[in-house]
Amino acid sequence: MARTYRALAALLSYPTEALQAATDEIATVLAAEGLVPSKQRDGIDVLLNEIATTDIYQLQENYFGLFDRSRTLSLHLFEHIHGESRDRGQAMADLITLYAGHGLDMAAGELPDFLPLFLEFLSLLPEPEAREMLAEPASILRALADRLAKRKTAYTAVLEALADLAQAPPVGLSAIPEEDPNDLEAMDATWEEAAVRFGPGEAMDGCGTDRLRTRLRAAERPAAELSAVGETRS
Repeated sequence: MARTYRALAALLSYPTEALQAATDEIATVLAAEGLVPSKQRDGIDVLLNEIATTDIYQLQENYFGLFDRSRTLSLHLFEHIHGESRDRGQAMADLITLYAGHGLDMAAGELPDFLPLFLEFLSLLPEPEAREMLAEPASILRALADRLAKRKTAYTAVLEALADLAQAPPVGLSAIPEEDPNDLEAMDATWEEAAVRFGPGEAMDGCGTDRLRTRLRAAERPAAELSAVGETRS
C-alpha cells in the first residue's frame, strides 16, 4: 500500500488550512516512497510551496477557477467518459460498491468518481493492484495534464505524475471538449445540462469490478464515439 496516492489526492483536493500545514509531510511521503521520480517531484514542490505560502482565500479562488468553472478540467472521471448519460449512474454504483468492499467510507455529498477520492481508494490497495487500477483512466489523466499545462499552473505536475504512473498514452482522450476558461457564456451553457441520474444503466455481464474496468476503459475509444456516448441522456 502506497501513501503516495493519498499525498497526491490531498494536493488535488480543495485547499484548506489543514492542507497548508501538511505540505512538509506530503513532500516527505513522496520522497520516501519514490514512486514519483525526483524530476517530477521538483514540479510538485513548486505546488507545495505555493500551497504553503499563498493566502488561503487566494488558493481557494485559484482552485475554483481551474477545476470548478469549467467541465474541461473536471476531476470527476466518469464525466470524461459518460458525460451525463445513464451509463454514468451504473458506473458510479459499481465504484461505490468497490469502495465499500475495501472499507472506504464516503462523506455525505461526495461523488465516487472524484479523482482525489479514487486516489484515496488506491492507497488502500497493494501497489501492483493500485497501479493496474490507475491505468484504467490513463487517457483521462493525460488529457487533464495536457490541459493544465496550457494554463501554466503548478497543478500540472501532479497530473503529469499520475499520468506517468498510469503509463498513459502520449495523447489523452476526453468526452468533454477543450474550452476557453475565459468564455464564461460558453461555460454557463455547458453547465445547464441535466443532472446525472443514479439509476440502472445498460446491463453488462460480470462482477462490479469487471464492469467498472470496462467503463473506465471507455476512455480508450475514439473521440467521436466518446462524444456520442456523452450525448445519450437518461
